[in-house]
Amino acid sequence: MSVTRSDIAAAHARIAGHIRRTPVIESGAGSFSLDASINLKLELLQHSGSFKARGAFNTLLSSDVPAGGVAAASGGNHGAAVAYAARALGHPADIFVPETSAPAKIARIRSYGATLHVGGARYADAAEACARHHAQTGAMDIHAYDAPGTIAGQGTVALEWLEQVPDLDTVLIAVGGGGLISGCAVWLHEKVKVVAVEPDGACALHAALEAGHPVDVTVESLAADSLGAKRCGDLVHELCAPRVTESVTVTDDAIRDAQTRLWSELQVAAEPGGAAALAALTGGAYRASPGERVGVLVCGGNVALDTIQAPA
Repeated sequence: MSVTRSDIAAAHARIAGHIRRTPVIESGAGSFSLDASINLKLELLQHSGSFKARGAFNTLLSSDVPAGGVAAASGGNHGAAVAYAARALGHPADIFVPETSAPAKIARIRSYGATLHVGGARYADAAEACARHHAQTGAMDIHAYDAPGTIAGQGTVALEWLEQVPDLDTVLIAVGGGGLISGCAVWLHEKVKVVAVEPDGACALHAALEAGHPVDVTVESLAADSLGAKRCGDLVHELCAPRVTESVTVTDDAIRDAQTRLWSELQVAAEPGGAAALAALTGGAYRASPGERVGVLVCGGNVALDTIQAPA
């Protein structure tokens, strides 16, 4: 099953009353030590602290939820989004996260009233525990990225962004499992250049695009709790391979620096994964052409302020 622009438009109409239309801002030439102005979409201001509320609401609103409620495995943000959407729509939720999930994300999930299960060292461990729960209870398992409902919901970010800023030439989007960039690439294909940005130590889509199919990668990155998928999904690869124009990777140091710059220049508190797309510009992994109209998606903000380094 694939995902089309019609699916994304339908998802946007379906979830419009449940999500925020997140703001966009212009950085101004000279900001972040860049020569040109860039446009930033602040999706970290979405309900639950990331774009993932879009996919969660779209899945729940387009499904018959069983009596066992819903379940999700997550590094943190997807779990928070499912917990938030489930509470808003009156469904019980069980969320499974690894021990590496950030305390800020665990606290947010708990605040939404979900039953939280913490265990295992990686996202894959949480996914296995969630699968066992699904088999035992019949709860609806909402996949974090490789599901049509999730992808179509995440694609509404791009639909909304182009309504706000119709003259973008290029967008930079951070990638974990790939649900966000898949949906955005479907919507933007042949209109806007889509650049995938991943940490050096967690680059599942980058590896899949090079290999021609999804492959397992080692995950070891500052941003692993949001961009730490061991393998991108089959549907993600199918959608991205013909539509993602370029794929780049960034170092953890570049991500830390981008986090610091967002806070010091804009007072925007982004988690490492949320700062990764900007890191491609500030760290030099992506170099814009003169006059190129570049957009950067700041996709998540579930972070404790004391973890953001002060400027040197």
